[in-house]
Amino acid sequence: MLKFTKINKQNPDKIIAEKRIKSFDEIYAKYATQKAEEQASRCSQCGVPFCQVHCPLHNNIPDWLKLTAEERMEEAYEISSSTNNMPEICGRICPQDRLCEGNCVIEQSGHGTVTIGSIEKYITDTAWEKGWVKNIIPEKEINLSVGIIGSGPAGLAAAEELRKKGYRVTIYDRYDRPGGLLIYGIPNFKLEKEIVIRRTKRLEESGIKFELNCNIGKEISFQEIKEKHDSILISTGVYKFREINLNSSNYNNVVPALDFLIASNKTGLKDKIEDFINGKLDANGKNVIVIGGGDTAMDCVRTAVRQGAKSVKCLYRRDKANMPGSQREVQNAAEEGVDFKWLTLPIEYSGNGSLKNVKTVLMQLGEPDETGRRRPEPKEGTEMNLDSDLVIEALGFEPENLPKLFNDKNLTVTRWGTLKINYKTMMTSLDGVFAAGDIVRGASLVVWGIKDGRDAANNIHKYLKNKISLESSTQRVVNA
Repeated sequence: MLKFTKINKQNPDKIIAEKRIKSFDEIYAKYATQKAEEQASRCSQCGVPFCQVHCPLHNNIPDWLKLTAEERMEEAYEISSSTNNMPEICGRICPQDRLCEGNCVIEQSGHGTVTIGSIEKYITDTAWEKGWVKNIIPEKEINLSVGIIGSGPAGLAAAEELRKKGYRVTIYDRYDRPGGLLIYGIPNFKLEKEIVIRRTKRLEESGIKFELNCNIGKEISFQEIKEKHDSILISTGVYKFREINLNSSNYNNVVPALDFLIASNKTGLKDKIEDFINGKLDANGKNVIVIGGGDTAMDCVRTAVRQGAKSVKCLYRRDKANMPGSQREVQNAAEEGVDFKWLTLPIEYSGNGSLKNVKTVLMQLGEPDETGRRRPEPKEGTEMNLDSDLVIEALGFEPENLPKLFNDKNLTVTRWGTLKINYKTMMTSLDGVFAAGDIVRGASLVVWGIKDGRDAANNIHKYLKNKISLESSTQRVVNA
């Protein structure tokens, strides 16, 4: 350990842009064993591990780095997986530059961060190859069931933790495959779908049931689900897209980001998607404009490049330093030919049926708003038109109206439409009904979803234990 003064930071090899844009394969190679051990040995094993502090899961990063450096890989996997249900997924898609790696002590000292994410990915990929990832076998079975609505990161993490404790678990999801945005929202070049499929397959083989193509309120009512299970977890995520209020619905070639990404991912999974086949959701040969500056926008621009777009522009109303997405993803997109239009705001769509032009205005950053971010303000006389054959709006996501969808007016929401919970117990306004993930905190990171799912599982376990205890006490009183 402590070799950061002698060994330089080295990420896994990255396929050159000219080659990687021709496929949807992951762009980073896997570390060779020697290289993984070498990079892990750079860890300074600092007294206060800020990498761990700034990880939402508080993963014991220094310990599994040390074990990797010492060639104790199975132990490294045990430590890594003890706090994270999907370490190989987080290793691939977490914005480490904003979390663990961005707060690495040796990064602050100018030596270059430990490549935590790549090593995390290496550890668990190795564990799968070696057969160390086993199906869940509870110590004892508990004759109580939990229904989970939504199979994204929060739902999957909660299901695993509850199954470990012995509960019968059923996951309900509106889509035809489990995984939520892991399977349909994140492109292959960041997360190959086989990685997600093997995770969900393991859960299924461990006794967790999946009810797919199941829209709550249509195929089954929320009331029916409540009656079938002893407790419920709502982890639906947030799927309603934010509109830009430029009469997008008037144009057939202005599409929400998620529609575009789902079509691309489903096509990659060999599904036949009509709007992709007819060209509506295919960027091939088109001048593409993506509006937004988050990770979803980066997914869209990089997908459009791989589909063979004629040009790809990304419009963002603030500057590069203030964009919410990962800087690493911005760099990857720029390498792949995306034209970033910083400090640019679309103000008007024009066209007849199909949008032909996006009128924009340049912005400047003014005084900070209530959040501390500088307000973008338009600069007079800077309007210009951009040609476009396809506009993808990637402005973020909002919650759907769950009380309406679930036909339960007693399900309380916040003023933002997220589910209101008791943050100590994670229970909603309905007894025995809990909520976790983006449907509580708003659109966020996969790693936060996993944390929320784990916490929810623990709270459900406490609730059911208490419920059983109370019922037993009541029964004893009745029998007395």
